[in-house]
Amino acid sequence: MSGEQTEKPGRKPRIRDAEATKARILDAAKKEFAKNGLGGARVDDIAEKAKANKRMIYHYFESKEGLFQTVLEDAYLDIRSAEQKLHLEDLDPKGALEKLVRFTWEYYLKNPEFLTLVNSENLHRAKHLKKSEIIKVSSRKLVSLVSSILERGVTAGVFRDGVDPVQLNITIAAVGYYYLTNRFTGTIIYERDLMAKDALEQRIQFNIDTIMRLVTI
Repeated sequence: MSGEQTEKPGRKPRIRDAEATKARILDAAKKEFAKNGLGGARVDDIAEKAKANKRMIYHYFESKEGLFQTVLEDAYLDIRSAEQKLHLEDLDPKGALEKLVRFTWEYYLKNPEFLTLVNSENLHRAKHLKKSEIIKVSSRKLVSLVSSILERGVTAGVFRDGVDPVQLNITIAAVGYYYLTNRFTGTIIYERDLMAKDALEQRIQFNIDTIMRLVTI
Protein backbone atom coordinates (compact mmCIF):
# COMPACT_ATOMS: atom_id res chain seq x y z
CA MET A 1 0.00 0.00 0.00
CA SER A 2 2.78 2.41 0.92
CA GLY A 3 4.50 1.56 -2.36
CA GLU A 4 1.45 2.74 -4.30
CA GLN A 5 1.28 5.96 -2.29
CA THR A 6 4.90 6.87 -2.98
CA GLU A 7 4.62 5.99 -6.68
CA LYS A 8 1.53 7.99 -7.58
CA PRO A 9 2.81 11.48 -6.77
CA GLY A 10 5.77 11.02 -9.15
CA ARG A 11 3.76 9.53 -12.00
CA LYS A 12 1.88 12.61 -13.25
CA PRO A 13 4.96 14.85 -13.41
CA ARG A 14 6.78 12.19 -15.44
CA ILE A 15 3.85 11.97 -17.85
CA ARG A 16 3.69 15.75 -18.15
CA ASP A 17 7.43 15.92 -18.75
CA ALA A 18 7.19 13.29 -21.48
CA GLU A 19 4.30 15.10 -23.17
CA ALA A 20 6.14 18.42 -22.98
CA THR A 21 9.27 16.87 -24.46
CA LYS A 22 7.32 15.32 -27.33
CA ALA A 23 5.58 18.62 -27.99
CA ARG A 24 8.92 20.46 -28.16
CA ILE A 25 10.33 17.83 -30.49
CA LEU A 26 7.32 18.01 -32.81
CA ASP A 27 7.40 21.80 -32.88
CA ALA A 28 11.12 21.88 -33.68
CA ALA A 29 10.74 19.09 -36.22
CA LYS A 30 7.88 20.88 -37.99
CA LYS A 31 10.04 23.96 -38.49
CA GLU A 32 13.07 21.93 -39.56
CA PHE A 33 11.17 19.76 -42.04
CA ALA A 34 9.32 22.78 -43.42
CA LYS A 35 12.60 24.59 -43.97
CA ASN A 36 14.78 21.76 -45.26
CA GLY A 37 12.45 18.93 -46.25
CA LEU A 38 12.79 15.36 -45.07
CA GLY A 39 16.11 14.83 -46.81
CA GLY A 40 17.77 18.02 -45.59
CA ALA A 41 16.49 18.00 -42.02
CA ARG A 42 18.97 16.83 -39.37
CA VAL A 43 17.94 15.04 -36.20
CA ASP A 44 20.83 16.72 -34.36
CA ASP A 45 19.40 20.14 -35.17
CA ILE A 46 15.89 19.09 -34.16
CA ALA A 47 17.17 17.75 -30.85
CA GLU A 48 19.12 20.92 -30.13
CA LYS A 49 16.18 23.23 -30.89
CA ALA A 50 13.83 21.02 -28.86
CA LYS A 51 16.25 20.97 -25.93
CA ALA A 52 16.10 17.19 -26.06
CA ASN A 53 18.51 14.51 -27.17
CA LYS A 54 18.55 12.15 -30.13
CA ARG A 55 17.90 9.17 -27.89
CA MET A 56 14.57 10.65 -26.83
CA ILE A 57 13.59 11.35 -30.44
CA TYR A 58 14.26 7.78 -31.46
CA HIS A 59 12.50 6.53 -28.32
CA TYR A 60 9.29 8.41 -29.13
CA PHE A 61 9.29 8.26 -32.94
CA GLU A 62 11.68 5.38 -33.80
CA SER A 63 13.31 7.17 -36.76
CA LYS A 64 13.52 10.42 -38.67
CA GLU A 65 10.96 8.97 -41.08
CA GLY A 66 8.63 8.21 -38.18
CA LEU A 67 9.05 11.72 -36.83
CA PHE A 68 8.29 13.21 -40.24
CA GLN A 69 5.15 11.10 -40.57
CA THR A 70 3.90 12.28 -37.17
CA VAL A 71 4.60 15.92 -38.05
CA LEU A 72 2.79 15.47 -41.37
CA GLU A 73 -0.19 13.78 -39.71
CA ASP A 74 -0.43 16.55 -37.13
CA ALA A 75 -0.36 19.18 -39.89
CA TYR A 76 -3.23 17.56 -41.78
CA LEU A 77 -5.22 16.87 -38.64
CA ASP A 78 -4.88 20.51 -37.62
CA ILE A 79 -6.44 21.88 -40.81
CA ARG A 80 -9.14 19.19 -40.84
CA SER A 81 -10.01 20.00 -37.22
CA ALA A 82 -10.17 23.71 -38.00
CA GLU A 83 -12.53 23.02 -40.91
CA GLN A 84 -14.92 21.13 -38.67
CA LYS A 85 -14.97 24.05 -36.23
CA LEU A 86 -16.32 26.37 -38.93
CA HIS A 87 -19.80 24.89 -38.36
CA LEU A 88 -20.61 25.24 -42.04
CA GLU A 89 -23.75 23.17 -41.58
CA ASP A 90 -25.28 26.17 -39.80
CA LEU A 91 -24.88 28.42 -42.86
CA ASP A 92 -26.80 28.54 -46.12
CA PRO A 93 -25.01 26.62 -48.93
CA LYS A 94 -23.53 29.68 -50.66
CA GLY A 95 -22.39 31.19 -47.38
CA ALA A 96 -20.88 27.88 -46.27
CA LEU A 97 -18.91 27.40 -49.49
CA GLU A 98 -17.64 30.98 -49.49
CA LYS A 99 -16.54 30.62 -45.87
CA LEU A 100 -14.67 27.40 -46.67
CA VAL A 101 -12.85 29.00 -49.61
CA ARG A 102 -11.88 32.01 -47.50
CA PHE A 103 -10.82 29.82 -44.58
CA THR A 104 -8.59 27.66 -46.79
CA TRP A 105 -6.84 30.73 -48.19
CA GLU A 106 -6.33 32.30 -44.77
CA TYR A 107 -5.11 29.01 -43.29
CA TYR A 108 -2.43 28.76 -46.00
CA LEU A 109 -1.35 32.33 -45.29
CA LYS A 110 -1.13 31.77 -41.54
CA ASN A 111 0.49 28.32 -41.78
CA PRO A 112 3.16 28.44 -44.51
CA GLU A 113 4.81 25.36 -43.00
CA PHE A 114 1.80 23.34 -44.07
CA LEU A 115 2.44 24.11 -47.73
CA THR A 116 6.13 23.24 -47.57
CA LEU A 117 5.44 20.00 -45.68
CA VAL A 118 2.94 19.01 -48.38
CA ASN A 119 5.50 19.86 -51.06
CA SER A 120 8.08 17.71 -49.31
CA GLU A 121 5.70 14.75 -49.03
CA ASN A 122 4.87 15.00 -52.72
CA LEU A 123 8.58 14.78 -53.53
CA HIS A 124 8.49 11.45 -51.69
CA ARG A 125 5.38 10.32 -53.61
CA ALA A 126 3.23 10.42 -50.45
CA LYS A 127 4.86 7.30 -49.05
CA HIS A 128 4.19 8.45 -45.47
CA LEU A 129 0.55 9.34 -46.05
CA LYS A 130 0.01 5.94 -47.66
CA LYS A 131 0.76 4.34 -44.31
CA SER A 132 -1.49 6.68 -42.32
CA GLU A 133 -5.02 5.54 -41.53
CA ILE A 134 -5.53 8.70 -39.48
CA ILE A 135 -5.17 10.87 -42.58
CA LYS A 136 -7.54 8.74 -44.61
CA VAL A 137 -10.28 9.02 -41.99
CA SER A 138 -9.86 12.78 -41.53
CA SER A 139 -9.80 13.41 -45.28
CA ARG A 140 -13.08 11.56 -45.74
CA LYS A 141 -14.62 14.07 -43.32
CA LEU A 142 -13.63 16.94 -45.60
CA VAL A 143 -15.09 15.27 -48.67
CA SER A 144 -18.26 14.55 -46.73
CA LEU A 145 -18.42 18.16 -45.56
CA VAL A 146 -18.19 19.58 -49.08
CA SER A 147 -20.55 16.92 -50.42
CA SER A 148 -23.13 18.00 -47.83
CA ILE A 149 -22.79 21.67 -48.83
CA LEU A 150 -23.29 20.78 -52.50
CA GLU A 151 -26.30 18.58 -51.76
CA ARG A 152 -27.93 21.33 -49.71
CA GLY A 153 -27.25 23.79 -52.51
CA VAL A 154 -28.86 21.52 -55.09
CA THR A 155 -31.90 21.04 -52.86
CA ALA A 156 -32.17 24.82 -52.39
CA GLY A 157 -31.95 25.34 -56.13
CA VAL A 158 -28.77 27.46 -56.01
CA PHE A 159 -26.13 24.88 -57.03
CA ARG A 160 -26.11 22.78 -60.16
CA ASP A 161 -26.30 19.03 -59.78
CA GLY A 162 -23.43 16.66 -60.54
CA VAL A 163 -20.48 18.61 -59.11
CA ASP A 164 -17.87 16.16 -57.84
CA PRO A 165 -16.95 17.12 -54.24
CA VAL A 166 -13.44 15.70 -54.65
CA GLN A 167 -12.78 17.79 -57.77
CA LEU A 168 -14.17 20.83 -56.01
CA ASN A 169 -11.92 20.21 -52.99
CA ILE A 170 -8.90 19.98 -55.26
CA THR A 171 -9.83 23.22 -57.01
CA ILE A 172 -10.40 25.12 -53.76
CA ALA A 173 -6.96 24.03 -52.58
CA ALA A 174 -5.31 24.67 -55.95
CA VAL A 175 -6.44 28.28 -56.47
CA GLY A 176 -4.78 29.24 -53.20
CA TYR A 177 -1.94 26.74 -53.06
CA TYR A 178 -0.45 27.51 -56.47
CA TYR A 179 -0.58 31.27 -55.92
CA LEU A 180 1.30 31.06 -52.62
CA THR A 181 3.84 28.37 -53.48
CA ASN A 182 4.75 30.25 -56.68
CA ARG A 183 4.61 33.74 -55.21
CA PHE A 184 8.31 34.43 -55.73
CA THR A 185 8.47 33.44 -59.39
CA GLY A 186 5.01 34.90 -60.00
CA THR A 187 6.07 38.29 -58.65
CA ILE A 188 8.86 38.41 -61.25
CA ILE A 189 6.88 36.96 -64.16
CA TYR A 190 3.81 39.14 -63.69
CA GLU A 191 5.73 42.20 -62.44
CA ARG A 192 3.38 42.51 -59.52
CA ASP A 193 3.96 42.07 -55.78
CA LEU A 194 1.72 39.06 -55.21
CA MET A 195 2.02 39.34 -51.45
CA ALA A 196 1.01 43.00 -51.16
CA LYS A 197 -2.10 43.56 -49.06
CA ASP A 198 -4.21 44.69 -52.01
CA ALA A 199 -2.98 41.79 -54.16
CA LEU A 200 -3.92 39.25 -51.49
CA GLU A 201 -7.40 40.72 -51.11
CA GLN A 202 -7.90 40.73 -54.89
CA ARG A 203 -6.80 37.12 -55.01
CA ILE A 204 -9.20 35.81 -52.37
CA GLN A 205 -12.07 37.64 -54.03
CA PHE A 206 -11.05 36.06 -57.35
CA ASN A 207 -10.86 32.63 -55.69
CA ILE A 208 -14.34 32.97 -54.21
CA ASP A 209 -15.78 34.19 -57.50
CA THR A 210 -14.12 31.32 -59.38
CA ILE A 211 -15.46 28.63 -57.07
CA MET A 212 -18.95 30.08 -56.92
CA ARG A 213 -19.14 30.28 -60.73
CA LEU A 214 -18.22 26.60 -60.90
CA VAL A 215 -21.16 25.46 -58.80
CA THR A 216 -23.95 28.00 -59.11
CA ILE A 217 -26.79 27.67 -61.60
